[in-house]
Amino acid sequence: MNKSKSKPRKLVAVIIGSESDRPIAEKTVKILENLKIPYELEILSAHRNPKELEKYVEASDAAIFIAIAGLSAQLPGFIASRTDKPVIAVPVNVKLEGLDALLSSMQMPKGVPVATVGVDNGENAAYLAARILSLIETYQAGV
Repeated sequence: MNKSKSKPRKLVAVIIGSESDRPIAEKTVKILENLKIPYELEILSAHRNPKELEKYVEASDAAIFIAIAGLSAQLPGFIASRTDKPVIAVPVNVKLEGLDALLSSMQMPKGVPVATVGVDNGENAAYLAARILSLIETYQAGV
């Protein structure tokens, strides 16, 4: 009998647009770890690695994506345009107090929804992901 060990499913995919976004991601994954939510962290830019990002999103079995990016913050919208799964944006304060990233995360076209938390608020992204996961589990259990 062939018993292959499969990797446990990562429920949340945390994607940062660049290494400079890592401090916010660390806040996010700390909460996910405290809540015992399996996650993976990737660095993929919508501008510099669009093909790799697209392949990653389409192949991912994550239930939720958290996209952390500053400046024009195209990352959350790029992900949302390639999946039907929930996408949570964390705008990062790089310039303009993060207002540029906040607005580009919030102003999505109809049919491409992105939930957006406050600027640099990776913690709330993790808490929102946990709440969404609890709804998914409740729905799947038929409760």
